[in-house]
Amino acid sequence: MPFISPLLCSLFGEKQTVSITQDTRTHKIYGKEKAIEQFNCSYGLNEAYRELLKDGDLRIAGVDHQNEVRIVEFPDHRFFIATLYMPQLSSTPESPHPLIVSFLKAAQSFQAIREDIVFVL
Repeated sequence: MPFISPLLCSLFGEKQTVSITQDTRTHKIYGKEKAIEQFNCSYGLNEAYRELLKDGDLRIAGVDHQNEVRIVEFPDHRFFIATLYMPQLSSTPESPHPLIVSFLKAAQSFQAIREDIVFVL
């Protein structure tokens, strides 16, 4: 049974309000509980797996107005946030999307850590 399955209706080109779960990394990044995002997809979480997520490491971090999952994250990973919307569609050089900025900061931090590692052969 697939974890990701076709949505009942396509979200291609739609804008929706996403409610962001408090106490998640995503909430800290956005600094708010709601965001309007543009979707470009026809697939989503298979609802048969939703209950299993409650006890696992992958956490639901955001839902739409019908309480369907739109954001998931691994809280203990340096940066693992998956969305059904495309942050790059609303990002500009003058006003970059908060998820993109946060991803770039995480990549910089990871690179700095890697540069501090000395490999001994």
